[in-house]
Amino acid sequence: MAKKYENMNDYNSEPELKKKRMTLNPFENMFKKDGKGVEKDEVKVLDKPGLVNFFKLLQRKLNHIFSVNILMIFGNFPIFFGLLAFAYTMGEGMAPASGVYPLLRGASYFDNSPIVMSLLGAYGNQDTVAMPSTASIVLFALTLLVLITFGLVNVGTTYIIRNLIRGEQVYIMSDFWYAIKRNWKQGIIYGIIDILLIAVLAYDIIYYRTNMGVSALFMTMYVAGYCMIILYGFVRMYAYPMIVTFDMKLWKIIKNSIFFAVLGIKRNVMALLGAVIVVGLDLILIRVFLPIGAVIPFIILFGLLQYMSVYAAFPKIKQIMIDPYYKEVESEENAET
Repeated sequence: MAKKYENMNDYNSEPELKKKRMTLNPFENMFKKDGKGVEKDEVKVLDKPGLVNFFKLLQRKLNHIFSVNILMIFGNFPIFFGLLAFAYTMGEGMAPASGVYPLLRGASYFDNSPIVMSLLGAYGNQDTVAMPSTASIVLFALTLLVLITFGLVNVGTTYIIRNLIRGEQVYIMSDFWYAIKRNWKQGIIYGIIDILLIAVLAYDIIYYRTNMGVSALFMTMYVAGYCMIILYGFVRMYAYPMIVTFDMKLWKIIKNSIFFAVLGIKRNVMALLGAVIVVGLDLILIRVFLPIGAVIPFIILFGLLQYMSVYAAFPKIKQIMIDPYYKEVESEENAET
């Protein structure tokens, strides 16, 4: 991967570039204030990206994590169209509760024996099912816009958190749009790939879980589905930080992300454990006290998961792809002098 370092996306010049940017966004002042600042004796996160600095940085930048969470929720606003369709616009109808009924109904046209008719009566119970209406179809179509927004929002929020880890001054809205403007093509393409892969893997897990009792093969595929979604979770941890940091082709970013899913296994597992703990605690709160558990995702959950992901991934990217590049450049400059 050594030759991939050469096209970095203005990695060192980004603070200077941002100083020259102006914004007309009316909401800029809502997110513009930084934290308390950096203490004189505080170690930079990237110098020692361990668990202690993880919590120190989280405490100092908690307001930014809140802001990132808001961007992740409202930036993916098409999801609300789907929720609205399910909640208010779906019609109701009656349909057989058993999937065996259509087969028995077809058999009854050729065989009117008492056995077939008895089975038809036993499996012919009707149940209330949701029926799509015109309004719900329109809302579901609008929900597909999330294929566009998903990658863009992840690009913008990843850039913000990456800069927090680098110790830079962060202006939430201007940095968010700055990252999207510079990386919108790769953000959209990878966002579509990302959300489709997540959907396919999630569907596989649900399908094999439903049919685990059919054979041992379905049980094996069910376990394999979880392994695949964990592995892909590790891959996507590195894809978005590389999109906002390097100027390279998307297929190279994906290939490098696969390498990092193995090379950074220790940090990846720690991020996974952190995500499991946070999501698990929220699920417990939902069962114990629903109002608090239901509100947490809208306040901090998604921003915190994004923070864990980038905190785990970016120091490894810096160690393997960025530091060797600058050491090589420095050695070449010394050789010339």
